[in-house]
Amino acid sequence: MTSTRESVLIDISDTNLTLSSRAGAVDILRDINLAIHTGETVGIVGPSGSGKTSLLMVMAGLEQVTSGRVMFADHEMSALDEDQLALIRGEHIGIVFQSFNLVPTMTALENTALPLEFAGATEPFERARALLEDVGLEHRNDHFPAQLSGGERQRVALARALASKPSLLLADEPTGNLDGQTGGEVIDLIFDLHKTHNTTLVLVTHDETLAGRCQRQIKIEDGCVKSTYNPTIAEVG
Repeated sequence: MTSTRESVLIDISDTNLTLSSRAGAVDILRDINLAIHTGETVGIVGPSGSGKTSLLMVMAGLEQVTSGRVMFADHEMSALDEDQLALIRGEHIGIVFQSFNLVPTMTALENTALPLEFAGATEPFERARALLEDVGLEHRNDHFPAQLSGGERQRVALARALASKPSLLLADEPTGNLDGQTGGEVIDLIFDLHKTHNTTLVLVTHDETLAGRCQRQIKIEDGCVKSTYNPTIAEVG
């Protein structure tokens, strides 16, 4: 067994994110110091506008910090250009958004295969079929997003996020557009696939009960880490 504390996958040090607005500069993230360990499940909670999603975007390299350092494995994300960041995301990071972000003119199979095609993978559609089977949608391969329920669309988005076998899975309010039962099914699937694919999982949610399913919960308020709660010292293997 290996402790999650022995291997740091994400290391955020003295990080600030300031964005401009009509009213002037707005401090989105302030003095963030945070480490995410390999194999860990982490829930990030906090009120609307607290900076949860911005923190996730910083981890993904989709938002460049104003100051400080963001490390992903041995890559300093805050020092890379957009092409380099896109390459790292394509190879190592899967992202699931609240709004699904599927291409409306592509079928479930085509949406899932898209990142594999971009990466030049062999047999992308065969791999996409296997992923859709993993999320219980093998019977929906040829359906377009408009023909799928919200839960089915989120399952396609999850399959697509796992297409590149990422070491990190980021989920931003993945049940926000789903009803309670469907959302629960999607969350169960996310945790099951986290184990099956051996990913590190970072989950942003306003639901502290949902975050409680993670090994560690981090509370964000006014752009700052206010508290970190570890119910147990989790072991992963």
